[in-house]
Amino acid sequence: MSRIGKRPIANPEKVSVSIDGDVITVRGPKGELTRQLHPKVRVEIGEDDIRVSAADDSREARSLHGLYRVLIDNMVTGVTKGFERALEIVGVGYRAELNGRVAVLSLGFSHPIHFELPDGIDARIDKTKIVLSGIDREKLGLAAAKLRNFRPPEPYKGKGVKYAEEQIKRKAGKAGGK
Repeated sequence: MSRIGKRPIANPEKVSVSIDGDVITVRGPKGELTRQLHPKVRVEIGEDDIRVSAADDSREARSLHGLYRVLIDNMVTGVTKGFERALEIVGVGYRAELNGRVAVLSLGFSHPIHFELPDGIDARIDKTKIVLSGIDREKLGLAAAKLRNFRPPEPYKGKGVKYAEEQIKRKAGKAGGK
């Protein structure tokens, strides 16, 4: 049995959780999230907690048990507190700005990159700092990964788009000589 899956999910007062067939819906002060449940996972809603269990003892059911517990916990956290992901732009002349729902990035290419923010994701941009926020952790991580992918940090000078907490392993450049 999954150690993570065994833990109950706290159900705050402000959050309402409902299951309709194989779809779980979580509503809270920040919005509403829905997710399709796998048939090998059972979800029971109690007075003040939510419990996830495997439908049978198969390997697939045991692996999905912990996964769905974390996914539902992220849904509850998202509709109550929300999530944030910060990125930094490093490099001379590299910058970003926000035009409505479009982030315009200047990353050393011959043209600016226009990135349309997905629905449910908001951004705050301060020249070289980008802070993405939203209630869906999966969408937020995907949007941050796409932004980072436009110019991943390179190991010699560290230029590029990186996560705020990311450490870049630096390499030594060419040794000068005769």
